[in-house]
Amino acid sequence: MTEPRPRRRQSGQPTVNDVARLAECSPMTVSRVINGGSGVREETRLAVEAAIRELNYAPNRAARSLAGASQIRLALLYANPSAAYLSELLLGAIDAASRLDAHLVVERCESDGDQTRLISRLVNAGMDGFVLPPPLCDDPGLLAQLRRMRAQAILIGPGRAEAHHAAVMIDDYQAAYDMTRHILDLGHRRIGFIIGNPAQSVSELRLAGYRDAMGDAGADVDETLIRQGAFTYRSGMTAASELLALDQRPTAIFASNDDMAAGCVAAAQRRRLDIPRDLTICGFDDTALASTIWPELTTIRQPIREMAESAIDLLVQDIRLEKQKQPRKPQHLTLDYAMVQRESDAAPASA
Repeated sequence: MTEPRPRRRQSGQPTVNDVARLAECSPMTVSRVINGGSGVREETRLAVEAAIRELNYAPNRAARSLAGASQIRLALLYANPSAAYLSELLLGAIDAASRLDAHLVVERCESDGDQTRLISRLVNAGMDGFVLPPPLCDDPGLLAQLRRMRAQAILIGPGRAEAHHAAVMIDDYQAAYDMTRHILDLGHRRIGFIIGNPAQSVSELRLAGYRDAMGDAGADVDETLIRQGAFTYRSGMTAASELLALDQRPTAIFASNDDMAAGCVAAAQRRRLDIPRDLTICGFDDTALASTIWPELTTIRQPIREMAESAIDLLVQDIRLEKQKQPRKPQHLTLDYAMVQRESDAAPASA
């Protein structure tokens, strides 16, 4: 004898009760699963998720709001000059927010007096949490204001984790070390390095990785080969032009992001240098820019989109725990990076 199938309302759309009957649990348990609540056994959660898929059930947002499960509202703030980085970040954040039924607001946030007013306005508008990519993740004034207002935030790509806020990052020091070792293994010894924005802690870590890799290989660090950049195309082109004007120019340049590396390519091509025969150029991030310029860049792949997705996941989880009065501790997640070798690196011509 077979069990009767759940009856649907006349509109043909399944209800929470339909899902509960098929999963053999209460409607309250179904609601907890849908809203990411705790206190549900794993086998019950799996049964509810299977029933939702079988019935093609879609939660009604208005009903969820009336039931007290209001949509989570997040504010992603940005002040990053790199369009390539920002586009990857937004794609990941939007995908995750849509999957989790969170409302995402995107706001430009400059480091000036308007910053304080912006945060206050967003908190008063009912934002549940804030997503802070670089360089905002390293802004002490902004982080202090969020703490004072007891606003939850997650940091994307900070050089160092911050005790009061969750964070998603990579090991920037080790990634820069690995790229420098790769260039050294090709046979280069005069390796230029372009530092990123001095206001961002990752700039210091990437420089330290370069220095230590050079030292561990027994290669002298020539301070004239280290130039300050700002993570922008223009700053990379300026720094590379200075390096290539030296009497003893470098045979390789490692720029600490792809935008600056692209600027290096432009500076080298202005001097009619062949890349990589005359000059190796490597970047960091593996944004879309790295594979759209010529030659395509050898670079460190920082999983920007995945970092944004993970950040939204962690922040929504923390917000739900807080709403349920559950204990929580800011999590610090470190994702893997990878070196992507393309056409912009080779052994030095003298070798």
